[in-house]
Amino acid sequence: MNPGPAVPGSTADGLVASRISVRYGATTAVDDVTLRLAPGERVALVGASGSGKSTVLRALLALRAPDAGAVTLDGRPVHPGSARRLRPFRRQVQFVPQDPGASLDPRTTVAAAVSAPLRWLQVPADRRARTREAVESVGLEPSILAARIDRLSGGQKQRVALARAVACRPLYLLADEPVSGLDGGTRDVVLSVLDRLGTGTGTGILLVTHDLAVAARIATRLLVMANGRIVDDGPATELLTAPTHPTTHALVTAVPRLAVAASAP
Repeated sequence: MNPGPAVPGSTADGLVASRISVRYGATTAVDDVTLRLAPGERVALVGASGSGKSTVLRALLALRAPDAGAVTLDGRPVHPGSARRLRPFRRQVQFVPQDPGASLDPRTTVAAAVSAPLRWLQVPADRRARTREAVESVGLEPSILAARIDRLSGGQKQRVALARAVACRPLYLLADEPVSGLDGGTRDVVLSVLDRLGTGTGTGILLVTHDLAVAARIATRLLVMANGRIVDDGPATELLTAPTHPTTHALVTAVPRLAVAASAP
């Protein structure tokens, strides 16, 4: 990112979308959305498929410019651009994809995959030590560093993708359905890592998910999307145990154990 002048009215620290709208032809995918991810905050952006979550995520990652509004990092504008121009931004904002198979080269080793962002982003660090540290932080043994990506299980690949994202110690981590399709044990490991990052390192975490059980595990604040807009915003415990907005209520009642908590006196 080549920092420009601060955007008027955008003085808050954090990764911020200010009244962004995104259109695809005649369809408005995101309509006047404002959200802020503060340092150390754990936020879940939830909603049904097609509600606009992924489009908001792409805008926050500088992969798609909004048609209206602005995305800022610590008050300075963020725009899509070349890999070189976005290098400072990528050091601070990292992404964990839903499908690690789409982002990891199957022919390379775990060590090469995890250390790649340190090289691309020119992070001043002992790359070997930082790579080992990142792999251990996601519950993998250092011996896996020599393994090829195509020899790993799906759960191991997801943890490698997470290790690669945290290797450069970003200030903000954006995760798109990071435990979708994982078995229960691996799911718990990945969620525990995300939880630890948020509470232990001060990393701001934005979790994009349709699964409220996952959101309940990680988030302290919940944003609910429907039809391209944020329709509910509040403390996660409050929205999950006593939902009042119809969309939030429908999402909660679709998860049996959350529904029981919401209906308890």
